[in-house]
Amino acid sequence: MKTINSLGDLTGKKVLVRSDLNVPLDGTTITDDGRVRASVPTIQTLLDAGAAVIVMAHLGRPGGEPKPEYSLAPAAARLSELLGQPVTLADDLVGESAAATVAALEPGQVAMLENVRYDARETSKVDAEREELATALAGLADAFVSDGFGVVHRKQASVYDIAKQLPAAAGTLVENEVESLSRATTNPERPYVVVLGGSKVSDKLGVIANLLGKADRLLIGGGMVFTFLAAKGHSVGKSLLEEDQIEAVKGYLKTAEESGVEIVLPEDIEVASAFAADAEHKSVPADQIPDGWIGLDIGPRASEAFSAKIADAKTIVWNGPMGVFEFEAFAGGTKAVAQAMIDSDGFSVVGGGDSAAAVRRLGFDEDGFSHISTGGGASLELLEGKVLPGLAVLED
Repeated sequence: MKTINSLGDLTGKKVLVRSDLNVPLDGTTITDDGRVRASVPTIQTLLDAGAAVIVMAHLGRPGGEPKPEYSLAPAAARLSELLGQPVTLADDLVGESAAATVAALEPGQVAMLENVRYDARETSKVDAEREELATALAGLADAFVSDGFGVVHRKQASVYDIAKQLPAAAGTLVENEVESLSRATTNPERPYVVVLGGSKVSDKLGVIANLLGKADRLLIGGGMVFTFLAAKGHSVGKSLLEEDQIEAVKGYLKTAEESGVEIVLPEDIEVASAFAADAEHKSVPADQIPDGWIGLDIGPRASEAFSAKIADAKTIVWNGPMGVFEFEAFAGGTKAVAQAMIDSDGFSVVGGGDSAAAVRRLGFDEDGFSHISTGGGASLELLEGKVLPGLAVLED
C-alpha cells in the first residue's frame, strides 16, 4: 500500500485529504471528538512537509443535499483548536466557495470542504456520476491522501474514484489501522480471543464464519447473544431475538465444536423489567430468563468468566459492547471486558464503533489498549476477510 513518502517532495503542493470526521453531535457540540483527534497526525505530517492541506469528510446522512444540521463547521472548529491554527471551511464542496478557498490557500495552511455527502454523486452506484465528482475534486489539488479508515470499505467518490485521478497514498491513520488489524488477523499470536457483542447477530455473521477457522475462542455477548441462547433451546423473554438467524447460529455452534473453536456464552444475564436506565433488574441464569423480562447485559458471573478467558490471550479483538453500557446498571459486562483487555499482556484491538465509544464514555485510558480502531464497519469487514475498495485502490 502506497504511503505518504511515495508522493515525493510536497513543498508548495496542495494535498486533498479524506478524513473521517463523522462525529456525534448534540446540536453543534461534539460529544466525542475521537475521530477529529485521530485525523491530526496525518494533517500535521503534510503541513510539516510544506504542503497546503484540503480536508474533505462527511457527517451523517444528509441524503445528497445541503442540510445545516450536517455541516462540518463543528469539526472544522475543533480541528482548528487541535492544530493551533485556523481551518477555513468552504460553503460548498466543489463550487465557487471551494474554488476560492483553495485558491487562497498557502503552504502550511488548512482548509476544509463542506460535507461530501451534500453531493449525491459521492455515494452514487453509477460509476460515471462518482467519477464526475472525483474529477471536480481532483481539480483542486496535486495529490490525494486517504486517511478516513471509517469509509475505506465504501466505493465512494472521495474514497475510491479520487485515488485513480491523483497521485494517491494512505495516511498515517489508515496505515496504522491496517497494520494493527492485520497483526490481529494474519498469523496472530495465540491464544487468539475474539469478543463479539452489539445488538444483532446478523451484523456479525460474516465475521463469525471467517473466525471459526482462525480464532481459538469466541466470547459472545450483547444483544446478539440471545439468538445463540435461543439456538440452544432457551427462552429469552422479551430480549432482542433474530428468529430468522437461529438456524445459521446452530450451524456455527456445530462447526465450532467440530473445529475445536471454543464459543463462550454467558452463564448469567442481567435482565430488566423494561428498557430503561432505572428499570427493576436482576441477574438470572442464562437458561432461566423470565417471560416478560429483557436481557440488557451479561451477568456478573459471565463478566468474571469472560475476563478469565481474556487473561491468558496473546491476541484479543473486541467488536461490540456486552450490554446497554449507556445505562449504568447494564455497563458491567462492557467494563469487565475493557478492563480485562487492559490488564492482559496480549496485543489488544478495539474494533471501532460502539466499542470505541464505550471505552471513552466509561472513562478508560485509551493508552491501555494496543489499538483502538476509528472504523467499526471497516474493521468488521477486515475481520470478515473482505477486500476493501478504498484500500485496494492504494496498492502499488
